[in-house]
Amino acid sequence: MRPLPWTGRTSQPREPGTVCVIGGGVSGLATSALLAADGWQVDLVERSERPGGRAGLWEHEGYRFDTGPSWYLMPEVFAHFFEMLGTSVDSELDLVRLDPGYRVFFEHDDEPVDVQATRAANEALFESLEPGAGSALSDYLDSARHVYELAVDRFLYTSFDSSGSLLNADVLRNGPRLSSLLTRSLESHIATRFDDARLRQILGYPAVFLGTSPDRAPSMYHLMSWMDLAEGVLYPAGGFTTIVDALVRVAERHGVRVRTSTTATAIRTTAARGRRARVIGVDVTGPDGKTQEIPCDAVVGAADLHHVETALLPEHLQTYPQSWWEQVDPGPGGVLAMLGVDGELPQLAHHSLFFTTDWRRNFDDILGPEPRVPDPASIYVCRPSASDSTVAPASKENLFVLVPVPADPTIGRGGTDGAGDPGVERTVDAAIDQIAAWAGVPDLAERVEVRRTVGPEDFVRDLSSFSGSMLGPGHVLRQSAFFRADNVSKKVDGLYYAGYSTRPGIGLPMCLISAELVLKRLRGDTSSGPSVTPTADVEVG
Repeated sequence: MRPLPWTGRTSQPREPGTVCVIGGGVSGLATSALLAADGWQVDLVERSERPGGRAGLWEHEGYRFDTGPSWYLMPEVFAHFFEMLGTSVDSELDLVRLDPGYRVFFEHDDEPVDVQATRAANEALFESLEPGAGSALSDYLDSARHVYELAVDRFLYTSFDSSGSLLNADVLRNGPRLSSLLTRSLESHIATRFDDARLRQILGYPAVFLGTSPDRAPSMYHLMSWMDLAEGVLYPAGGFTTIVDALVRVAERHGVRVRTSTTATAIRTTAARGRRARVIGVDVTGPDGKTQEIPCDAVVGAADLHHVETALLPEHLQTYPQSWWEQVDPGPGGVLAMLGVDGELPQLAHHSLFFTTDWRRNFDDILGPEPRVPDPASIYVCRPSASDSTVAPASKENLFVLVPVPADPTIGRGGTDGAGDPGVERTVDAAIDQIAAWAGVPDLAERVEVRRTVGPEDFVRDLSSFSGSMLGPGHVLRQSAFFRADNVSKKVDGLYYAGYSTRPGIGLPMCLISAELVLKRLRGDTSSGPSVTPTADVEVG
């Protein structure tokens, strides 16, 4: 197997050797695949029985529930990633375009709004809701596209370990505009362009994908609207675990050894007098309960960064000790429900959003100084059975309900058939009642035949998530771009990080990019854009 071809400025590249990747979520699988394709011998350890991390699967009585991500955005990032490994999205996934992209219900409006699959249709939609808003949206999306392309070319695919990332001509030319976009909130950016409250909420909601709120997110993130209002929303047939399956396939195709039911317990290091510590291995406990060391030249912590730093390293070797985390905005927590429903639910689209009128109070309840579970709450409902007959029995529906709540493990754990902690079950009951009332399904609660709930404490126990965070540290300004946690240890040579806690941030596409950032670090590549993809003669097995 030949290393992947690439170009870029270099800074102390490392020769491929042995590497242990901790965590078999999307970022861990992606990092493993890229490093193996580049010549590294890779062991990936995942404590669960199945890889995937947040992108999990629960099967029960003929239902197949995705337990995490459910929006497929930034398709070019997925395409680039698979091309890096000598394959393609078309070879690995079966994508379906959703139309409508999603449906939005508003607290005091009888009629929902369907966000369409194309830019032109959405401009017409905005115009129908507010005279002049169609033209305003066109300008808004032009700006969003420009900032999005600048972000991809200059900010997302870099670890900011070279001054060239920020002193590039494109960045300098756009400096005043970027400064304004970074120091102004997304909420205010939208409010100067649109008057209709419904349109403001549609444009502000993507902040939730970033683990924050429209009034806390920099207006730079209006780029998110390019993804759903112009590029459209896709869905991988079979569910999002098909992405995990594809990552496992390409990783193993390149020689990665995937070790499930295997828990990393410590990162082993050594240090000569007067020198920095360096990685020598990872202690793990296998499915047989026995402990062993996996010797390696490098380690990639692709699990929750707080866990990797504070649980697997001694305090004196922690780049991000507990005192650092006490200043971190963890983003929202989540109460989730997986519901199997008897009968069909045409009132709901594949994606449906339920927005309360007092949005600011809703977000303050979740992210403010006096956190509490919002009542009523703005919630999200995924009905994949609208597009995929494989996820539910015939004439039945698969619903995934998400209620953003404070990142607070004391809210409790979930369970099956109402057996979760009282606060979690009450939150889900209220969400079901809200869906029933707003969408016009009065008998929804009586039709639920399968029910499993998840609370913030489950995120801690199952995923070692910092503070029970659902998504990871929120993208407020001080936790965005080069302000976000770095992807390399400052105290241990050979220790790198990938995933939602590090650069570039939250979401499946960002996890794929974070994997490539580790590859670029090991290559010594300090270029600011995506790596060059392989030529046709690169061997893939």
